[in-house]
Amino acid sequence: MTEEKLRMACVMGWPVAHSRSPLIHGYWLKKYGIKGDYRREAVKPEDFPAFLKSLGERGYVGGNITQPHKEMALKLTESDERARTIGAANTVWLDNGVLRSTNTDVIGFLSSLDVGAPGWDKNLGTAVVLGAGGAARALVFGILERGAAAVYVVNRTIERAQWFRERFGPRVHPMGWDAVPRLLKEAGLVVNATSMGMTGNPDLPVDLSGVRDGAAIGEIVYVPLKTKLLQQAEKRGLRHSDGLDMLLYQAVRGFELWFGVKPEVTPELRQLIVDELLKKK
Repeated sequence: MTEEKLRMACVMGWPVAHSRSPLIHGYWLKKYGIKGDYRREAVKPEDFPAFLKSLGERGYVGGNITQPHKEMALKLTESDERARTIGAANTVWLDNGVLRSTNTDVIGFLSSLDVGAPGWDKNLGTAVVLGAGGAARALVFGILERGAAAVYVVNRTIERAQWFRERFGPRVHPMGWDAVPRLLKEAGLVVNATSMGMTGNPDLPVDLSGVRDGAAIGEIVYVPLKTKLLQQAEKRGLRHSDGLDMLLYQAVRGFELWFGVKPEVTPELRQLIVDELLKKK
């Protein structure tokens, strides 16, 4: 009998020490009894093309891409339609020597809402996405995929929000922050796609008191786990999802591609990450 080969994956970024991905994938490797490993690789931007090209030679079957490499990863790999439309790749894998890529943030975001706010996409109507950075791309793509009639992308720089209309089409409407109070009154979904509310950053300047009953609230920030936005949502009794569920569910597809098993996001895994976040306080 031949010894089973160790399958390895990694997360590549600069910096990368903050990544919780090794904890998530390490949990699944142990849970499913897979002979594998998942590591952090701190890769400078100028070194990334060469590193990615030599991924297989380094013993890796694939990995996650975090900032600032997501757009470069798209250019250097055979990407799928989802990654190309979003304009960024966060997951790569070797397929018979060909380095392929996708963007799993869409799956992570949609799954987190499906769990935290079941039925959020039924008769959705309009959605408001706050922010027009890289994270917002995957969110807008996913919301449109679920059939929203209109998605309002709000940003302080309207030109940056305009990119979303050019990329995703006429259902997307770029707006300035002064329009937020009016937009919230009719929105079926409101999502924070900025880093505002994250520990060390200012809180998101949004008042949910005017949001209609039955609306769902989404959050990408998970440090702290319960941002001021989510505190408002709870107080209003609004359905909501947090950034931690998005982080966990976006990891599922990568693990399946690298290790051949579709893993389950369990309460035990979620608590493992929560405990780790509490240690950092």
